[in-house]
Amino acid sequence: MTDSPDVEVLTAADAEEAQARAAGALAAAGASEGDRVAFCLPSSAALLCAVLGALRVGIVPVLLNATLTDAERDLLVDDADPALVVSDADALARLDAGPPSPLAPFPRARPMHYTSGTTGQAKGVWSGLWDTRTAAHAFADEADLWGFGPHDVHLVCSPMYHSVSVRFAGGTLLRGGTCVILRHFDAGRAAEALEGAYGPVPTTTFLAPSALTRLLALPHTGPDRFASLRLLVHAGSACPPALKRAALDVVGPGVLWEFYGSTEGQFTACPPEEWLQRPGTVGRAREGRTLTVDDGGAVWCRTPEFGRFTYWRDAAKTASAWRDGAFTVGDLGRIDDGGYLFLDGRRDDLVITGGVNVYPAEVEAALAEVPGVAEVAVFGLADDRWGQRVCAAIVAGRGANATDVLAACADHAVGHLAAYKRPKQYEVVDELPKTSTGKVRRLALAELLRLE
Repeated sequence: MTDSPDVEVLTAADAEEAQARAAGALAAAGASEGDRVAFCLPSSAALLCAVLGALRVGIVPVLLNATLTDAERDLLVDDADPALVVSDADALARLDAGPPSPLAPFPRARPMHYTSGTTGQAKGVWSGLWDTRTAAHAFADEADLWGFGPHDVHLVCSPMYHSVSVRFAGGTLLRGGTCVILRHFDAGRAAEALEGAYGPVPTTTFLAPSALTRLLALPHTGPDRFASLRLLVHAGSACPPALKRAALDVVGPGVLWEFYGSTEGQFTACPPEEWLQRPGTVGRAREGRTLTVDDGGAVWCRTPEFGRFTYWRDAAKTASAWRDGAFTVGDLGRIDDGGYLFLDGRRDDLVITGGVNVYPAEVEAALAEVPGVAEVAVFGLADDRWGQRVCAAIVAGRGANATDVLAACADHAVGHLAAYKRPKQYEVVDELPKTSTGKVRRLALAELLRLE
């Protein structure tokens, strides 16, 4: 590992040793196969090695957003029931000092990430433990798709509590490659890394559309900046066609790929030539998967056995997500005659801002506690920087001063919600638009309120 204030370089050899030490330290701390260990930390080489080391001895990391408030984090930790919580630099450093432990060749599980839904109650996505054969199949499913190999240098731009960061970085390291890790995303640092300022020159990277926007907006951005890349992948939120075409103009042929997936699983992959033939598609089903769309427009994915999951300790939510071996996360779409999926809209209980999921019901529950709020609806508006920004429509209670209520909502959000969940825009309305059954029409809210 090479240390710097903002960027680290991690080789496969150094990572292998650090993973073994982390696995040994976890065992010495009392964690054993099948246990969970919660991590709530910013990106770092040490965090990546601890996560991979845990996975390779059958301990499941629970990766929590490092920007959560203490109260938000504690709720998830209580639910996950981990054997150990690692939430500060000293605790992470102790994992790098353990006695080396033997490691399985591949991760024996997926990390557990939390997702939510219409109730606002976050649930962990749990894959259980895999046997050796299944672990090898699951690893190859990702590493073979992207062609990771010993000559690759992967630039890690997204936080490690995003599932893609560990998948891509882990695939690179376990195939003998090297990672360049940004501890926090900064477009300038990313540009420097792409140009080899920190040593190894990246050959692959993943960027959420919001990060790609910021990188392309830098001065002097042109093909030379991306010349070393054989693979630039984006996903996490809708990519505006103008952004996609701008990126295609500065990267080499065959480089700019897209995939569609969720916390629960991966659906599609789309190389650039297929997108150019069918602009707007997110691609066809990945190997071993079958996509269908039901009468209501919901997209379903039949997955390989290793892709099976449950919602942690929630049998009812699990049952509602699965049907005849296929699962859905509620996104809407259509499939053309060539098998290409086009998304018609994300479900209305989800806002994706900067590639991070925000669940309106959770934000609404927090704002509903504010005195003077009679009703509240949270929704997303298109945003050039973030993809979407979180907005809140407030119905003030009788006799309440609307200006004071909005100010109180903003203050309350600071103390109760992580920064990425806090509304960036508040609107006072006389009433919320609803269906005949009383459900708020979130997807139509911006248009009905004439917001931009």
